[in-house]
Amino acid sequence: MKWNLVFLGLLLTFGQLSWGQKGMDIPEYDGKDRVHDLNAKNYKSVMKKYDVMVVYYHEHVGSSKVSQKQFQIEELALEVGFTQKSAKGEGVVGSLDEADSIYIFIEDEVIEYDGELAADTLVEFLFDVIEDPVEIIDNVRELKGFHNIEEDIKLVGFFKSQKSEHYHEYEDAAEEFHPHIKFFATFSPKVAKSLDLKLNEVDFYEPFMDEPVVIPGKPYSEKELVEFIEDNDRPTLRKMQPHNMYEIWEDALDGEHIIAFAEEGDPDGFEFLEIVKEVAEDNTDNPNLSIVWIDPDDFPLLVPYWEKTFDIDLSSPQIGVVEVDDAESIWFDMDDGDDMPTVDELEDWLEDVLENKIDPDDDELDDDDDDDDDDDDDDDDDDDDDDDDDDDDDDDDDDDDDDDDDDEDEDDDDDDDDDDDDDDDDDDDDDDDDDDDDDDDDDDDDDDDDDDDDDDDDDDDDDDDDD
Repeated sequence: MKWNLVFLGLLLTFGQLSWGQKGMDIPEYDGKDRVHDLNAKNYKSVMKKYDVMVVYYHEHVGSSKVSQKQFQIEELALEVGFTQKSAKGEGVVGSLDEADSIYIFIEDEVIEYDGELAADTLVEFLFDVIEDPVEIIDNVRELKGFHNIEEDIKLVGFFKSQKSEHYHEYEDAAEEFHPHIKFFATFSPKVAKSLDLKLNEVDFYEPFMDEPVVIPGKPYSEKELVEFIEDNDRPTLRKMQPHNMYEIWEDALDGEHIIAFAEEGDPDGFEFLEIVKEVAEDNTDNPNLSIVWIDPDDFPLLVPYWEKTFDIDLSSPQIGVVEVDDAESIWFDMDDGDDMPTVDELEDWLEDVLENKIDPDDDELDDDDDDDDDDDDDDDDDDDDDDDDDDDDDDDDDDDDDDDDDDEDEDDDDDDDDDDDDDDDDDDDDDDDDDDDDDDDDDDDDDDDDDDDDDDDDDDDDDDDDD
């Protein structure tokens, strides 16, 4: 029994190793060349060989080693079929007219790829291409998935069955815009009731909008549907994604884009995005308003370029107006990201943008005017300073003259006072001298009198002695 358990354990161990090895199997190159150099001789045979053909339409490579090396790198990176322009400028594939572009041939349709030139992005786009142009909604789970799609334009219609003539018209219209616009249909009255759809009616949903627009004039022909979509294919708010970045950038209003940068995964970015969505929903009927939302996380390699070109910090949400041709821009003042703008504040700013009160070109001119004004102000200040200095000098001179006059007056007064004092002193001295002389005279008189008296007395005494 013990040996049976040991043997069973060994078998399970080998089984786990084999299962693990199977799970770790990595696809290897099968030796099939999936890249073709299309030319006039092999074009038809190659195009018939594949259900889906991706063609990179480029200029003639030439004999330069640098050009050939660059071409080889592009070939390895994209893994797509190639065609090239002839020396006369006419392509092998007659319907292609834009060099350095990627075209996808599927059945009778030619789809231009206007996305990022990266293999993973291109492959994801191809998966969408090979899907059916119209997706059918049969139950509540699929209906929930329909509602979860908010970043793309989508349409949904209610038809009697797939054999309906009106459904065929709808399907033909879907092929014209596939895979850029999502088309849905339902044949279930229950699902149609949830969507508030009537028979043969089609609803048009803008990105990020909860309420649809009912396309008027049902039942519709393919032409009527195509015309309505073309008239409304620039949403109020749309998201730039890797697979449509060039398409959106080229679709500018009057050569300008209103760009909103916000990271959906960031709290501030999410809050700001909700404000932008509310503004878009309030102004969905304004054909002149179109905001492009860019999530920096979707384009990590472009973030440094945008920050340098637009002179902004993408670590916080930003919204501004950008000139497509020269990348001149002007940005809404976000107060360093401390407080998000209110819906009313953002609407007022956008209204000024649409009225051309805020324009990147005007901002550049304003900067020049400000510089000129600053120079003029400096000149005025210098003139004022010179005038003030002159006035101060004049005042100082006047003050000096006044001081000199005052000093002279004071000196004169002092001299007069001194003279008066001297005169008074002289008078006093004279008086004193006179008094002293008088006193001396009196004293002399008194002395003389005394002497006389003494002499008389002496004489008398002498007389007595004689007797």
